[in-house]
Amino acid sequence: KISNVGTVAGSYVLDGKVGRNNEIRVVRDGIVIAEDKMSSLKRFKDDAKEVVAGQDCGLNINNFNDIQVGDIIEAYEETEVKKTL
Repeated sequence: KISNVGTVAGSYVLDGKVGRNNEIRVVRDGIVIAEDKMSSLKRFKDDAKEVVAGQDCGLNINNFNDIQVGDIIEAYEETEVKKTL
């Protein structure tokens, strides 16, 4: 917990990449407990645009401070695809 910031989740990216503009889903014991946007993404005290698999990072989630050890944080991006005939 950091004053004036909230709870920062120290994380390790297992697969893919995490971008600053991604949506975040927090999964605890197989149940989605929160979905929101990421408010900050840092790597070694520096702001990062994205963090790739195999790297550590710290992230803060808007309106959610109940991060616990063992939570799984999924980052995803929604894109709109036009239907073709």
